[in-house]
Amino acid sequence: MWGPPQMDGCGAATVVVFDLVFAPSVKPHLYDPNKYSRLDAYAQDLICLLDELNVTRAVYLGHSMSAMIGCLAARKRPQFFQHLVLLSGSPRYLNAKAYYGGFNRKELHTIFTNIHQNFPEWVQTFAPMAISVNNSEAIGEFEFSLGRMKPEMALSVAKTVFLSDLRWVLPRVQVPSTIIQSKKDVIVPEFVAFYMKKKLGGHAQLTAYPLLLHVLKKVLCIDK
Repeated sequence: MWGPPQMDGCGAATVVVFDLVFAPSVKPHLYDPNKYSRLDAYAQDLICLLDELNVTRAVYLGHSMSAMIGCLAARKRPQFFQHLVLLSGSPRYLNAKAYYGGFNRKELHTIFTNIHQNFPEWVQTFAPMAISVNNSEAIGEFEFSLGRMKPEMALSVAKTVFLSDLRWVLPRVQVPSTIIQSKKDVIVPEFVAFYMKKKLGGHAQLTAYPLLLHVLKKVLCIDK
């Protein structure tokens, strides 16, 4: 997340990076599985952070679940955001009528069972699948970060994310958005990216992942 959205020829940027409440770097007692059973609670945390730092018209970059957290927050407080950069986000992972989210209920049940029964083994299997490229450094870093989570917390977060349905919020997001989609994303199919582009209420641009840095530079330099 950036605020104000300026860099390079546009001036110096202020960069704010924060961890979600379930991250291993955050004190475990702060995670309440009941409170964080819906992504709205994460969105409220984001709003509180922006409010505390007096950030307005920020350019927000959110990956995966954080993309939808940004959408929820932008719907509630659009004045806080100038642009949303949504990287591999998905409003719904379960397949539905006329909607291909990438998973059926049996597949999700298997994921939840594997997390519960043998979390370390699941991490070793899931990490390379999620990275989707043959990059041992990236896979190792993600595997280390994921493996530091408590299994019961990881299962709770997985259920919150994979069972969510936030398709309703997309038309209510009026902040301009850029959607970044990877060709080899095994978690979020391309269908979802095109669906989000069609349904987002504000102007939405869809681009490929190699253009990520170009897109960031462009949106960070808009409208001082």
